Amino acid sequence: MTKNAILMSAMAAMLVVGGCAKKAPKDLPPPPTCCGPSEGEGVRGDFLSKVLSDRIFFGFDQFNIDAEDMAVLQSQAAWLARNPGVRITLEGHADERGTRDYNIALGERRANSAKNYLATLGVDPGRMDVVSYGKERPAAVGSDEEAYAKNRRAVTVVIENP
Repeated sequence: MTKNAILMSAMAAMLVVGGCAKKAPKDLPPPPTCCGPSEGEGVRGDFLSKVLSDRIFFGFDQFNIDAEDMAVLQSQAAWLARNPGVRITLEGHADERGTRDYNIALGERRANSAKNYLATLGVDPGRMDVVSYGKERPAAVGSDEEAYAKNRRAVTVVIENP
């Protein structure tokens, strides 16, 4: 084989491999619903029926807790006080604007803000985990302010007891 033939073969192989790279899906699938209780059953259902909401919302590039968020988190803290064996995960989310890394960090700040406020209300920090999904799990698909506002959130997820 000549040098040119080897070079052409290598370039063709790179094109084939590069052309097969997976692209991120435009829309993410909804979270699984097969394995957890629905809103009307179990600990999760009780939580959702007794608190104001399982989520709080934030302004653009913000992670501060406002008065409306405080009311929601106070209702969650009261429920958690009545259910001391329950653990929660606080999920932080962001809208699609900004880089992936920036939005992961922003989502973490949002989840930690909720966790810290719940801790000031007497919820043991050892019962709370934090995870950030950044912009990877939008609640609303779209590139307008209405969708952005729904995606800038922290969600409290009740972990079922084993």
